[in-house]
Amino acid sequence: MAVRKLWTIDHACGHTAEADLSERPADRRAGYARWLSRRDCTACWQAGRDMNTPASAEWVEQKRAVEQAATDAWAERYRMPPLEGTDRGVAWGARCRHQLLSAAYTALVVEGAMSASEWELLEDAVRPLTRAGWWIDQREAEPTDLPELVEAAAESDRPTENPFF
Repeated sequence: MAVRKLWTIDHACGHTAEADLSERPADRRAGYARWLSRRDCTACWQAGRDMNTPASAEWVEQKRAVEQAATDAWAERYRMPPLEGTDRGVAWGARCRHQLLSAAYTALVVEGAMSASEWELLEDAVRPLTRAGWWIDQREAEPTDLPELVEAAAESDRPTENPFF
C-alpha cells in the first residue's frame, strides 16, 4: 500500500484544504501535514502578513503615538534630556531609553538590592547619554547590565592622551 499523496489539512484558521504532498518523500508527508495543520491556510496567511493595508498602517501609527506620548511624559517626569539624532532615531531611541530604564528600575531596585539613592546616582549618570543611537544599540540589553553599560559609555567619552584619537 502506497503512502497517500493527497492530504486533507484542517488549518489553524479553521479552513480546510487539500494538499498535494507528492513532492515530499513518503516518510516526511505525515509530519509536514501535521505542521501545515498548525498554520493558517495560504489565503489567511497572506491576508495576515499584508501590513500595507490602511487598517494595519493606521493601527501601527496609533500604537506608536501612544508609546511616544507615554515616553515623552516619562522623560519629562524624570527630567531626561532630549536625545540627539535624526527624527526617526530620536523617537526610537527615546522609546528604547524608556523601556530599558523602566525595566532596569524594576530589576535593580524593586526586585534587586539597589537602594533608591544608588538608583538616583545611576539616573544622573544616564542623563549625559543623549545620542539616540546609543540607546537603540542597547535595546536588547539585560536591564541588570545597565550600570556596567553606563560606566563603559562614560569611559569611552573620556579624552585620551593623544588628541588625534
